[in-house]
Amino acid sequence: PPSQPERTRAITRVQRMAMAPVPSPASASSSTTSHLLPSSPSISAFLASHPALTLLHTQCATMAHLRQLHAALVKSGLAKDPIAASRAVAFCAGEGRDAAYAARIVRHHPRPNSFMWNTVIRALSDGPGPDAAVALFVDMLRSPTPPERRTFPSLFAAYARLGRADDGAALHGMVLKLGLAGDAYTRNSMIAMYASCGRADEALALFGQCQVFDIVSCNSAIVALSRAGRVDEARAVFDDMPARTVATWSAMVSAYSRAARCQDAVDLFSAMQVDGVEPNANVLVSVLGCCASLGALEQGAWVHAYIDKHDVAMNALVVTALVDMYCKCGSIHKARQVFDTSRSQGMAKLSSWNAMMLGLAAHGQCQEALALFSELEPYGLRPDKVTFIAMLMAYGHSGMADEAKALFASMGREYGVTPGIEHYGCLVDALARAGRLREAEDTIRAMPMKPDAAIWGALLSGCRLHGDAEAGARAARGAVECDPQDSGAYVLAASVLARDGEVGRGLGVRGKMREEGVAKVPGCSMIEVNGVVHEFVS
Repeated sequence: PPSQPERTRAITRVQRMAMAPVPSPASASSSTTSHLLPSSPSISAFLASHPALTLLHTQCATMAHLRQLHAALVKSGLAKDPIAASRAVAFCAGEGRDAAYAARIVRHHPRPNSFMWNTVIRALSDGPGPDAAVALFVDMLRSPTPPERRTFPSLFAAYARLGRADDGAALHGMVLKLGLAGDAYTRNSMIAMYASCGRADEALALFGQCQVFDIVSCNSAIVALSRAGRVDEARAVFDDMPARTVATWSAMVSAYSRAARCQDAVDLFSAMQVDGVEPNANVLVSVLGCCASLGALEQGAWVHAYIDKHDVAMNALVVTALVDMYCKCGSIHKARQVFDTSRSQGMAKLSSWNAMMLGLAAHGQCQEALALFSELEPYGLRPDKVTFIAMLMAYGHSGMADEAKALFASMGREYGVTPGIEHYGCLVDALARAGRLREAEDTIRAMPMKPDAAIWGALLSGCRLHGDAEAGARAARGAVECDPQDSGAYVLAASVLARDGEVGRGLGVRGKMREEGVAKVPGCSMIEVNGVVHEFVS
């Protein structure tokens, strides 16, 4: 293939040709015009007859090359030809190129065809700003070219990413008016849009219109039901399918994971292995998350071994899931091994760093978490909200309340991160653990947002730890006001009062709990034996 210098020289030659004087309309023959703007001859012959198009087809490799060739097409008049313009648009709309430039070509073309419109709408819907795809579609509606069945799936995908189900429903109406609702590709994109936006009933209504088995529709129905919390119905769809793809298994495993039915997710993953279906990264991430929630270290380690044995492509999501699983299962050393290996290979993104720092914080290894935090900048990473939650937790669990306050104060000033309610919760927890209960309570009173039950619960735990009944009573009242059904607030308040010698007041709190009909959540513990998780409820 031609080298980079050869490509550049060839494109520069064409650019010089484009700068040559163009015959005036009076002197240009009709045969020349028909040669530049053919109506229907062979596309391959047409491309071969023009150097700029030949280079665009065979040697154009970058947007810089494309802009030079596009200039040549404009100068020669070829840019007005739909075939030539379509080639330029298709190149610009490729992955990692410039869809916005492709949109400008379409908007300035005298008669863009449906291929040009659809190509750019699809590229924009997949890009960082899917609303640009909708804007281009509005321009298409004003043009002589009507939308057709290939136009709509990309628009429904854009609306799904934007979470605009109502606008998607309006587009659904247009599909019905145009008589395209029976097209499987269009129908599946509508089902996926409704499913993504949490509109299960609309998705299922369309799903019910499928006359024959459609695996894509079934997958979307599973997603729609799971996002609506109707997991058993999703499983019924899954079980009734005569054939399944890895995407089907992934959707059902994710449904169990999202519903916190972790054991069901792990069991389904085992059934997937029995069926000989090779899991993708999405399945593995969901299963690892469930292993983390269950504390199932052996099962999580088995998934890790599966990844290594089958050379599953590692990415930041899988790395983060592995680190999180090992941390939550108590194997902080193994988590650090995975993190360090991935970091040396350039696969550890900020999410992986955050998972590692959160794990270190939860295990009381503040200095190690601090060391990682100090290494973010040399690796070209900037801390985000999750990073600061990890570091505030690390300080809190190590009794370093002053350091937690200093870090909290630096969030906005030095890093441009506005503290959220989670950060205030971590700061209150750090102060309460250190016995600085009055300061923790003052922090709650000064919050710019309304404190939630978790904030008051952090203060209440500190009051229990340090035996401050009065502050504990105020914290309990605040927690109950936020969530009247929070049994933990009542139990902690009674414990604080009993510890401070006020047994009668503690019994009164428990009596109030019974009067309000608040049931105590039973205690639960789990243990893994030979790869099987056993649950015990008190």
